Amino acid sequence: MRIGVAYSDGVRQTWLRIDVPDNVNVMEAIERSGVLGMFPSIDLDAQKVGIFGKVVKLDAPLKAGDRVEIYRPITCDPTQVPRRNGMEGDE
Repeated sequence: MRIGVAYSDGVRQTWLRIDVPDNVNVMEAIERSGVLGMFPSIDLDAQKVGIFGKVVKLDAPLKAGDRVEIYRPITCDPTQVPRRNGMEGDE
């Protein structure tokens, strides 16, 4: 079956489409894709992964057409970022 693996480090981004066996899980797909070699800074022990924007575990099974996404860690302190209220320009 064909699936996708997507990752961006903020500078480079990649979306790999690969063929995998029917019983593959997220971790196996990531390993087979070669993305770990392309982005050695990926740390799957610390970073979350998902399928189409929904966070999943590394042992989650995949279906044909799924897009595995590897999420970057948060690089700013959310308590220090001004909250947006959707009223930009209405001051």
